[in-house]
Amino acid sequence: MIEGLLGRKIGMTLVFSSDGTVMPVTIVEAGPCFVTQIRTRERDGYEAVQIGFGVARSLSRAEAGHLRTANVSGMRYLRELRATDLQDVSLGQRIDASVFSAGEFVDVIGSSKGKGFAGVVKRHHFRGGPRTHGQSDRERAPGSSGSTTTPGRVFKGTRRAGQMGAAKTTVQNLQVVQADAERNLLLLRGAVPGARNGLLLVRRARKARS
Repeated sequence: MIEGLLGRKIGMTLVFSSDGTVMPVTIVEAGPCFVTQIRTRERDGYEAVQIGFGVARSLSRAEAGHLRTANVSGMRYLRELRATDLQDVSLGQRIDASVFSAGEFVDVIGSSKGKGFAGVVKRHHFRGGPRTHGQSDRERAPGSSGSTTTPGRVFKGTRRAGQMGAAKTTVQNLQVVQADAERNLLLLRGAVPGARNGLLLVRRARKARS
């Protein structure tokens, strides 16, 4: 069984539940994806499935040859997913939104929106320095970053100003409100990472709620 599939973020909207409650949902174009490679324990040491999604503008000869073995062409994105059982998986197999069902919980992995270079107040929610007693230039400053003689340096990982966003982000345990296999659409309750048209990996939740 394949654990998930690739998709594209379309946008957000509101839907009504059966009891009349309004829910914010994200619409994801989930597939169709195609199996482009199968990893077996005997040959590769583990079991996984490589899937392809989207239409590529151009491919190198190596990429085109790799896809030709699976009898598919023009895949823009390739990703490898964990699989629990490979007996029912074959090269070129189509995967669509029907792998999920309403009420199921999924994890969504995407690239967050890039915010550029940001200071510590915006990036890490620092409070900043005092606004009085001559501290006119300390309002959004980070303050001290470490000790003096010992250790005489700033530890790695210290929160400071820098690039914000544009990083791999995972949102866990989003509920599938609707899975439309005919139109390859998933309606997920809540927000997912990234901007519109961004690439998403939707997989079964690793820490699913009971």
